[in-house]
Amino acid sequence: MATRFLRQLDICPPEKLQFPIVVIGAGAIGSATVLTLAKMGCGDITVWDDDVLAEHNIPNQICKPEMVGRGKIEALQELVEELTDVNIQMDMRRYRGQRLKGVVIAAVDSMDVRIELWARVKLDADVPLLIDPRMGAEVGRIYCIRPTDPAAIDFYEANLYPSSGAEQLPCSGRSIIYCPTVMAGLIAAQVKAYGVGERVRREIVIDVANLVLGVA
Repeated sequence: MATRFLRQLDICPPEKLQFPIVVIGAGAIGSATVLTLAKMGCGDITVWDDDVLAEHNIPNQICKPEMVGRGKIEALQELVEELTDVNIQMDMRRYRGQRLKGVVIAAVDSMDVRIELWARVKLDADVPLLIDPRMGAEVGRIYCIRPTDPAAIDFYEANLYPSSGAEQLPCSGRSIIYCPTVMAGLIAAQVKAYGVGERVRREIVIDVANLVLGVA
C-alpha cells in the first residue's frame, strides 16, 4: 500500500484528495468518473443513483455483463472496491434537492435535474466546487463552478436551460465508451487541480471525433 501511488506522487499525492466528493449519477460518465477518482486515491466518494443496469448500458458504462438487472450504484460499489479497495458510499435515491456537502459532480442526463441541483448548491459554502459534465455523442462540455463566486454564478446561469431546450439525439447516436472515459479523465484532472490548489478551468470543451480541445 505504501508504494501504490508512487508514480503519481509528484503530480498529486493522494493525501491531497481526502475531501468529500459527491457524484450524482452512476451512468456512463458517472461510473467512469468514480472509478477514475478512486484509482487516483480519492477515498471519500458518495454516489447517488436509483437506476438499474440494463443490457444497453453494458457497452458504455463501467460494469460487468453479469451485473444487468442490479442497481447501478450497487454494481459500481462492488466493482470499485474490487479494483481499488475504495469503498464508495451509496445513496440509492434519485436526487430531489437534498442538501449536499463537498465537491459535487453532476453526472446526470437531464438539464432539469441540473437546474434543481444548482438551486440547492448556489451560494452554499459547503459545496466549494460544482463540476457539471455534459456530453452528446462525441462532443462534451465540462463546467467547473465555484457556487459562491458571483462571476462564476453569472457564467453558469447563462449556460443553464430546461431539458426542452436541449438537443435531442437519436438513441442509437448518444454514447460510445471512449467518450465518457475521456470526460472522466478531464473531470478527475480538475478534481486534482482543486485538491492541490492549481487553477480549475471554468469551462472545457472537447470534440473527441476531431481531437479538438478548448478551455476557458
